[in-house]
Amino acid sequence: MRRSPFGVDICCRKGSRSPLQELYNPTQRSLERVSPPWLELSNTAVLHQMRRDQVIDTCRANSIVSRKRRVLTPNDLKHLVVDEDHELIYCYVPKVACTNWKRLMMVLTGRGKYSDPMEIPANEAHVSANLKTLNQYSIPEINHRLKSYMKFLFVREPFERLVSAYRNKFTQKYNTSFHKRYGTKIIRRQRKNATQEALRKGDDVKFEEFVAYLIDPHTQREEPFNEHWQTVYSLCHPCHIHYDLVGKYETLEEDSNYVLQLAGVGSYLKFPTYAKSTRTTDEMTTEFFQNISSEHQTQLYEVYKLDFLMFNYSVPSYLKLE
Repeated sequence: MRRSPFGVDICCRKGSRSPLQELYNPTQRSLERVSPPWLELSNTAVLHQMRRDQVIDTCRANSIVSRKRRVLTPNDLKHLVVDEDHELIYCYVPKVACTNWKRLMMVLTGRGKYSDPMEIPANEAHVSANLKTLNQYSIPEINHRLKSYMKFLFVREPFERLVSAYRNKFTQKYNTSFHKRYGTKIIRRQRKNATQEALRKGDDVKFEEFVAYLIDPHTQREEPFNEHWQTVYSLCHPCHIHYDLVGKYETLEEDSNYVLQLAGVGSYLKFPTYAKSTRTTDEMTTEFFQNISSEHQTQLYEVYKLDFLMFNYSVPSYLKLE
């Protein structure tokens, strides 16, 4: 049995209660961790129940559940990271703190190999071999884990996430693979009289061109969106997979530490906190949308509408919807 640097067993939870049991039927020990215990825990429980209900209600209202049920394929499950030792399944959504959550999952599944998530380089957190995903299991194993593990994801205001993806992938000079793969295509389709250099490099995509590319019906017919701007609905399939906990970027630290507490590791493992000066804010997002026509804003909202509704994000005040 390996131990954390705090002298606490980091593996495994055999014989103890699962996170799922702790979430839906908390022990007295869990209640004693919060103060005032009953009030705070009940508030947290009510909040997360409301978030779960919002997802279910949206799925029903949009007839996603009642339609002929689509069978999920292994490819649909590649974003669901599995932690066998703590019985957790985490659906990662790019641009919603997924680097830090992957770091945490590496600590949780590493059986003592890692202790401090921030010592894990960001690029290492994104190496697929470092974490096991649900699509790597057999059908019976998948069904067992979906039924008995605690499933969670983190979401973010959809347009703030979109601007964050644009800024990271199209305005940073080092992201040449995205410039070549997507930038050149976007410029070729959306820019009249593009220079040969722009068509070759694809490194100066304007936000307006990015939006035009996203709403172009040809884009989605051609191939699925890249994961950095794909909808949460399409990445994590919340109408087909029942998520026990929906965390939010706006309450990231609080929600993350609640997950860790339920997993029984909250006493020695915390979500990494640091002020990121380059973080995409609501004000920044408002600015990016200033030059987008109301027609394009309306079409873009339609693309991400389910994410807005499902995770209870209101229509942004800066939008000029038709």
